[in-house]
This record gives sequence, C-alpha cells and structure tokens, in this order.
Amino acid sequence: MFVDECQLHVKAGDGGAGAVSFRREAHVAQGGPDGGDGGRGGDVWLVADANVASLLAFKDHPHRSATSGAHGQGKGRHGRAGADLEVPVPEGTVVRDLDGRVVADLAVAGSRWLAARGGQGGRGNARFLSNRRRAPSFAEQGEAGEERWLNLELKLMADVALVGFPNAGKSTLISRISAAKPKVAPYPFTTLEPHLGVVRYGDHELVVADVPGLVEGASHGRGLGHRFLRHVERARVLVVLLDLAADDGRAPDEQLRVLLGELESYQPELLARPRVVVGSRADIAHPGWRERLAVPTLSAVTGEGLGWLLGEMAAEVGRARSVTPQSRHMVLHRPVPTGIAVERLAGGGFVVRGRQAERAVALSDLNDPGALGYAQGRLRQLGVNRALQRAGAREGDRVRIGAFEFDWQPD
Repeated sequence: MFVDECQLHVKAGDGGAGAVSFRREAHVAQGGPDGGDGGRGGDVWLVADANVASLLAFKDHPHRSATSGAHGQGKGRHGRAGADLEVPVPEGTVVRDLDGRVVADLAVAGSRWLAARGGQGGRGNARFLSNRRRAPSFAEQGEAGEERWLNLELKLMADVALVGFPNAGKSTLISRISAAKPKVAPYPFTTLEPHLGVVRYGDHELVVADVPGLVEGASHGRGLGHRFLRHVERARVLVVLLDLAADDGRAPDEQLRVLLGELESYQPELLARPRVVVGSRADIAHPGWRERLAVPTLSAVTGEGLGWLLGEMAAEVGRARSVTPQSRHMVLHRPVPTGIAVERLAGGGFVVRGRQAERAVALSDLNDPGALGYAQGRLRQLGVNRALQRAGAREGDRVRIGAFEFDWQPD
C-alpha cells in the first residue's frame, strides 16, 4: 500500500533529575554536597531516506519516542543521557504543524530536522554550592521532552511526471518503459496512487512518476485533485498525454486546454516547467483525430513512438538538471523561540511562557527556603517581574510558570 499522508506523534526523552546528596566518609566532618546531574533526554530527528518509499510505517503506528535520561546519583555521578531517535521518512516529505504551517521540507536523502528536543537533565545540589549557600538541600527536576503531533505529506521526487485524464494510457506507458507494474484496466481511475518507475535510455537514468488521472476542477480539490497534483510539483519535466481514444469524446486540443488550466490554477509556475506533449493510444484513435493533431503520437501497446518519447524525456531532463542542479540540503528550519512571554488568561491570572523561566522553577522542593530564594533570584534576572508588571499584573493575581502556581507579589 502506498501512503502519502499521515500524522506522526513525536515525544522526546525527559531529562533525568538531579540528585540531593552530601559527602559521607569516615574522618570527613560535614562533607559538602556531591549530588550528580541528571542525563539529558534523547532528541527525535526526522531523516530523509532514499530506501523508504512511502509513509505506510506511520499509518497504524504513529507514535515515536526517544529514551529519557537517567537520574543523577551521589558521589558526583551524573546520569546517562538518553539515546537520540532517528525516524526515516521518504525523500520529498513535507512536515507541517497542526496549524498547517510548513516546518520542514526533507526533499533530499540525508536531510535532517529536529522534530522534538530532549529535555535537559536537572542539576544536582553540588551545582548550587556558593559562598552564601554552603549546604544546598535542593536540586532540579529533569526537564520534560518536547511532545507534539505533526502532519506529514509526501511529494514524489521524480524527473518526469505523466499527466493526463483518467484512462489516457499513463499506466500502460510506464509499464512499457520501466519495470513498474501498476494496475492496468479499461476503465477510468484504475490508478488511485502514484507509481514510480526507473527508465534507462542510453547513458541516462530517469525516475518517472505515473500520477493518477486528473479531472476538470482538480485544482479545486475535485476528484482528490490536491492529493494527486502535489506529486507533480517537484518533477523536472512534465509529459502531457492527450487521449486519442477518449471515451467522452473530448478532443485532444480541449484536453490540453483543461489540463494546462488545472496546472496553472494549482501552481502557476508549473506552466514554466519543461513539458513534452504527445498523443497516446494511437492504435485505437478516433477517426481523424490523429491526423489533425499537431504533436507526435505514440502507442504503448504496439511500441510506436516510444523511442522518440524516451529521447525527448532524456534530453529535457538533462537540460533541466544542468540548469537547476539538485541541492543536497533542502531543509527549512524554524528558529526555536527564546526569551519569555506573559499571557493573560481568559479566566483571570497570567501564565509565563519560556524555557528559561520554566527551568528556573523546576526545583525538587520550593518549600525549601534555599530553593525558593534561588528561584526568585533567577526569575528576577530573567525579567519576569518586569514583564508581569507591563502585562498589568497586580498583587495577589494568580501566576503559573510551568506546573508551578503562586500568588504574585510585586516585591
């Protein structure tokens, strides 16, 4: 089964908690803190892999998780870091968030994108030793790893895309010029999923995509048009097949007008793409249509015109490759938001967002005076108090930072 759309849930590993420990040895009075740090959680990476053909692996099993970091221990022993997880996806995979925004485009094998960042490990109490704080009895909890749902869609990476109405002979053609074996039958919409075939012609090797047939209105979603048309976007050359034996009696020039119109409506730059226009099914053409056609004709059944078509495809692809060589790193990165932000809640109160602020209160026990003093000082340094004042917070307002809630006091 070929799957070109799916959802993926990624969960990075959580960071391990820091340890609270004090040195305890014979003949060592009042040993200092020696709690180790927790290990960082593993990241989740999406990696374009040439050996993966579709998104089938995610259809029934959409969850992917990295391992968490181990907790710190006494005697300065730090926790083990969690292993990163690499999730292979096909070349040409476009990653969107749930709002539909593109966050990564993994168009080339080897392209990588960080889908979920692992949580940082918590610092052990040895990290909080200072001249004023000689025996810190608190440590940081590990940071939770990022977790989110993503929408994946596949846009086939092909040198040539076959475009035409349903039942125009595209599947028969690709089965003759390559080893691909799509279903072939004498009725429309036999092909409901794209097929790729590798064509060798002389010294040339081309990847050809058999795209399911388009109908009028495909650019507006009719007949699953958007799902089919996106597989045309990245083809270097378009081969437009005009059916010379159309069951509905639509003339070849009318077919060409509709097909080009649908391509333009979907993505205007597709009309600037190199294309080869040819009449297909010449062996059973309607009387007079072949003679009136101003473009070459072929028959995938008898083999007529196949040599000419392969030569044209190889020449056009060669020219396209020389003009626009394929990039090796086609990944779109979105910067990770930094700093802090204060948001007023509809039901009253405020929430402070920002990784640094959330980390400042991620301590094991804020009932400990030392831990509370550290958290207050860190939030002041980050400008949280000033941000709350600018947002209109007043004394006694409820404020939430991560999982910690408190009544705000301006001082």
